[in-house]
This record gives sequence, structure tokens and C-alpha cells, in this order.
Amino acid sequence: MLVLALDTATPTLVAGLARWSPDGATEVLAERAVPSGNRHAELLTVAVTEVLRDAGLALAGVDAVVTGLGPGPFTGLRVGVVTAAALGDARGLPVVGVCSLDAVGSGARTVVTDARRKEVYWAAYAADGSRADGPGVARPEELAVAGPVVGDARFAERLGVEVVPAEVTTAGLVRAAAPQLADPSSAAPLVPLYLRRPDAVPPTSFKPVTTT
Repeated sequence: MLVLALDTATPTLVAGLARWSPDGATEVLAERAVPSGNRHAELLTVAVTEVLRDAGLALAGVDAVVTGLGPGPFTGLRVGVVTAAALGDARGLPVVGVCSLDAVGSGARTVVTDARRKEVYWAAYAADGSRADGPGVARPEELAVAGPVVGDARFAERLGVEVVPAEVTTAGLVRAAAPQLADPSSAAPLVPLYLRRPDAVPPTSFKPVTTT
């Protein structure tokens, strides 16, 4: 099965192509990891085009799409989710969403990524790679971490532990999606993990307008 994997939950946009088989074997054919800041919408389609070119394949050959669901900022995260949904709808492909933190590192670990506002997104994993706690959002000083910590190394001092640099990868996205790729009918709806309410909210009161 040829899988297109996308993630826009972090400042590094990821697009990749992998060949996956039900026995768990995953071969990454091409990948782009692009520092994107807030430019996900500008860069994602370009990255997808480049990985297809690098792999010498066409979109018509893709069998499934995997997308990271976050947690992440609202604007960037929805770019990846909407793009994955649009590709799936246009090509009649199954689209699988996974927690983006599941695609960072492997084995027993705590994953931390930048949540802005001086906070981190986090999740903890058991030795078999299954998620034991999270995802959540917290100030690093208030987060009790156990075992190896991977992710955004800039938070090491505030966490008080070493953080091994690691990011979302194509292989990680496909690994996290494996149960749903094996049974596409089990794929849940694509619901982004924002973990916060958006900054922009409708007003709760309205100033009356009078006319003369």
C-alpha cells in the first residue's frame, strides 16, 4: 500500500511517501521536512509535489492518506487536515488521522512540542509505544516527566531534564496509523486536537445601535 503522510501540527511541515504492508513493514520512499512557521498553506502542496517527484510516482498511485491531527495551532493544523480530506475525497481514498505526538520518537518516552504561550504539548508512552497519558498542554515547569524525553529541545531547561531532539516523521505517522490502515473502516472522523479554544471568539454582547 502506497501511503501519503502529512503533518502541519508543528513549525516543521512534513510530507512523505511510504510503502506499507500489513505485516508492519514500512519503507519511506521520499520525505520533506520543511521549516514552515506560519506558511503551511503556501508550502504543503509544494512539498507533496516534490515527494511524488522524488519517488518517481504520481498521486494516482497513492492508496491512502495519513494526516497528523495535532495537537497544534488552529491555523496551521487545519491546513494539513483539510488538504488530506480534500485529497481523499477527490481520489476516493481512505484518510486516517493520528495524534501527531504519536509520530515523534518510539518506545517508552515523553514527547514535548511547542504549544506557544510558554507552554508545551505533551504525551507519555509505554515501552510498547502505546500512549499511556495525554495528549495535554502545560507549562514545562509544572509538567512531571518520567523516562526519556524527546521533542523540542528548547524546553530542556524549563523541564529540568535532557530533551533529545526529535520531530514528526513519515515513518512515525505511518506506524501510528497502522491499525487503521489495516482496517480502513475503523478510521475515525478527522477531528483536530486543538486542546485550546481559538483566540478569536464571537462577541458575547452587542452594543445597541440607535438611529435618528
